Amino acid sequence: MSWTGWIVLFIALNAVHFLSTWKLYQAAGKKAWEAAIPLYNALVLMEIIHRPRWWVILMFIPIINLMMIPVVWVETLRSFGFNSSRDTALVLLTGGLYTATKNYGDTLNHIKDRSLKPRTAFGEWISSVLFAVVAATLVHTYFMQPYIIPTGSLEKTLLIGDFLFVSKFHFGSRVPTTAVSFPMVHDTIPVLKIRSYLKKPQLPFMRLPGLQKVERNEIVVFSWPADTVRQFFVKEAGVRKPIDKKSNYVKRCVAIPGDTLEIINGLVHIDGERTQLPERARVQYVHSLLHEKGISAKKLLAAGHTDFTRTFKVKGITQQAFNALRPYLLSTRGNSVEDFRLVTNSRGLPLDIVQEQRLQVTEVLERERQLTLTLKEAEALAAESWIDSIVRKNQMEKIPNTNFFPNALPYDWNEDNFGPLVLPKEGMRVPLTKENYPLYKKLIREYEKNDFVKKGDRFYLNGKEVTDYTFQQDYYWMMGDNRHRSEDSRYWGFVPEDHIVGKPVFIWFSIEGINDGIKNWRIRWNRVFTTVGLDGKSRSYFPYFLVFVALYQAFSWYRRRKAKKEAA
Repeated sequence: MSWTGWIVLFIALNAVHFLSTWKLYQAAGKKAWEAAIPLYNALVLMEIIHRPRWWVILMFIPIINLMMIPVVWVETLRSFGFNSSRDTALVLLTGGLYTATKNYGDTLNHIKDRSLKPRTAFGEWISSVLFAVVAATLVHTYFMQPYIIPTGSLEKTLLIGDFLFVSKFHFGSRVPTTAVSFPMVHDTIPVLKIRSYLKKPQLPFMRLPGLQKVERNEIVVFSWPADTVRQFFVKEAGVRKPIDKKSNYVKRCVAIPGDTLEIINGLVHIDGERTQLPERARVQYVHSLLHEKGISAKKLLAAGHTDFTRTFKVKGITQQAFNALRPYLLSTRGNSVEDFRLVTNSRGLPLDIVQEQRLQVTEVLERERQLTLTLKEAEALAAESWIDSIVRKNQMEKIPNTNFFPNALPYDWNEDNFGPLVLPKEGMRVPLTKENYPLYKKLIREYEKNDFVKKGDRFYLNGKEVTDYTFQQDYYWMMGDNRHRSEDSRYWGFVPEDHIVGKPVFIWFSIEGINDGIKNWRIRWNRVFTTVGLDGKSRSYFPYFLVFVALYQAFSWYRRRKAKKEAA
């Protein structure tokens, strides 16, 4: 719905409010016309129901207003003595229209000194929960939102199991476009597994003023532009989602509007120069490690590397033993119980189960292993005597494909050699050609809401022939630091400015093995209370927090003790 449509709706609702309440205003000692003036009538109504005027602000904040407006309906009835459960249910079920039956009904009596305290313990509990949800939703939507890192696309900068606080206000908080949505959840209601929102009506996009623009090489949370997934890892027909209900991704913004991006041999170049990453960025690539006599898993673990698999040969395995080991396996190999091989992650097979099942297990010493390493880590391993050579993955052969953006032939870009590509910025005009049509058609059609078609060598925008196009918003390029294990802009393209969500600022907790079951969880204490994205090495502020809590508790104890002495 456009702004014009919303203004018309607002005027219509205001008219309904006037027709439903003008006698109520008169009964409260106000003038009938005071019920007709937009915004002013809401301020007067707060006076009538003895509620603070700042409630009016909450009534106009998307999502928050879905909770506050029904409260105002109920409070209005109660201000005139209509306190029954029947009155409350009817006003909620009729969307406030039940008020009109009282407006034109019996003699109205405004209760000027009405008690605002709930009459029952249950009512007090409901009131407390409601306003706790309102406050939490306000913070969650417009200021700060918690996230959990579920995948390794930003390893080893952000780790699987990191619990983040993401600032909404740094880049400017997005006002929700989805007008009707269940509070405190994203696109699905937990347990029920159903959609948490109505697709219509939709508010026009609006972003509040921010503290900064997205900077190059900054970590950013954004709505995944290509999201058509109702549930991850479930095969089903794709769905179209509003911007604010698309799945949230976190990546590094490697290019900003106006940049010319090119990836050469896996390394990002901006405007012809290799990009300089922040000190905390730990960009990594898949490397193949080789040694003629085999590469020791124990030596890799001793060197601090865990991103590799291990293969074990097991003789005479039984179904019982296999069932006991199944939770620790990635896959199996072999054609018989006498040549049965188990593939695990770097932790290997649990010794207690091996001993309990009395298994004969030997580890296969593999001549080649694949690891994801930073360039510095690869350089350090290459100097070890137990490594013959290390080769970084680099897809040099460029074959026309549809796997990588722009997902159209004859483009032959891949994850290691990509571009050059110019990132559009607001106000930038580009000539339209058959070469750049695959690059920009989705932006012009879907993100900027135009009817854009190509007929032969001619282009038509909203029915008129054009030779160029001026972009209406900025676009960004997002990539994971785990360059060979990240689904990012190389696969699905640009991230529009209206898809930017926020900036990760703080890791408040971190669990290693979060996807391996609670009994395998290990807290990463060195990451608890650490900042994200600042210069210098990462450090934990958790010890300082504990000292602060201890000092505060000691001060509180001293004050209580002093107060008791003075009272005595």
